[in-house]
Amino acid sequence: MNDARALAAQALDRIVRGGVSLRSAFAEVAPHLADARDRAFVSALLHDGARWWLRYDAMLGRLLQKPLRGREPVVHALLVLGLVQLAVLALPDYAAVAGTVEAARALKRPQLAGLVNAVLRRFLRERSALEAAADADRLLTSAHPAWLVQQLSHDWPDEVDAILAANNAPGALVLRANRRRATAAALAARLLAAGHAASEHAWLPDAVVLEQSTDVTALPGYASGDFSVQDGAAQLAPDLLDLRDGLRVLDACAAPGGKAAHCLERHTLDLLALDRDPQRLMQVRDNLARLGLSAQTVAGDATASVDWWDRRPFDRILLDAPCSATGVIRRQPDIRLHRRAGDVTRAAAEQAQLLDALWPLLRPGGRLVYATCSILALENAQQMDAFLARTSGARAVDAIPSQFGRAAGVGRQNLPGGGGMDGFFYAIVEKEI
Repeated sequence: MNDARALAAQALDRIVRGGVSLRSAFAEVAPHLADARDRAFVSALLHDGARWWLRYDAMLGRLLQKPLRGREPVVHALLVLGLVQLAVLALPDYAAVAGTVEAARALKRPQLAGLVNAVLRRFLRERSALEAAADADRLLTSAHPAWLVQQLSHDWPDEVDAILAANNAPGALVLRANRRRATAAALAARLLAAGHAASEHAWLPDAVVLEQSTDVTALPGYASGDFSVQDGAAQLAPDLLDLRDGLRVLDACAAPGGKAAHCLERHTLDLLALDRDPQRLMQVRDNLARLGLSAQTVAGDATASVDWWDRRPFDRILLDAPCSATGVIRRQPDIRLHRRAGDVTRAAAEQAQLLDALWPLLRPGGRLVYATCSILALENAQQMDAFLARTSGARAVDAIPSQFGRAAGVGRQNLPGGGGMDGFFYAIVEKEI
């Protein structure tokens, strides 16, 4: 089967019911789509389908006399995508309806083709009333789960509406120039010459911003390792680590390797890239190889250093800690479907364990940078306050650029969309001599 809408419906069902990541679901269906336009269309369907699922899944409850979710979940997902095509992607009514009906047949559900047609046409007739009813509900307006809206309202009462809106506005594509092969200025000029609207970032020295998302693997310089994809918020790590040639550095949760690579593009380092997942560690190796970089890569648990540490202290430690990823929902909309409130509590407990386990590995006078792509206080400002309170000889350092976000405890928090970047938290701690 190569019907784009049918494949997208199957993939979206796997995301919603199966808990599969959007990235993985798309990777599974992409080989069945020979045309680049079809791949782009399915990618758009999956991103907007996941982004707006909570709104249009609820709307189907008003449009269907008998729920389909339990007995025909893929057709239910197809109907959500039909509504997304009409209401979000703004495709021509005829094309969206006819294509979605045909997809029902491609899914070998011809007996439901008439129902799909009737539901979508009813939506077109009653659209104003249906949209107004959804807009009267804050959760359906933003398509965010209740627990997350509640937590954001607690942590960011004055910014919650702006955060929800930013999460529903896809971010620009940001590249990181590999300094060993190209400057940001040279990369931007090369992309402009190739017809891509690209510009250097206002204050991030290695960042290039593309106005339109695209298949980065087809861009000039990708195969030769001239650049990587990395949001601007994630590009601060080398500067905050205060690197110089020859330092011994630990990237404690390294996969997929973007920050380790950035450090190595800047300086010649004795860098150990550690990750507990051997499969994800392969991504680190592949990314380093494409960029022409090398590092020691080890599969291991950062909280069990006895299994991998050689007792030589590190000058710098980067802990880009596992977290709720609530700061990158605009890029990974499936997070809002997969995360639960309990996940945040568990992540915070793991972060505390990682901080306590890694601190003894840092030499006196060394620096640890703590980072998350979360915007929740429990994982960020509160986490670092608790660490400093229980850790003797740990001193917070105020060296994060003022352009980045806002003060949050001893660190700084960027909120989604702030400065055109993702939600991200950084804090710097040094060990007293």
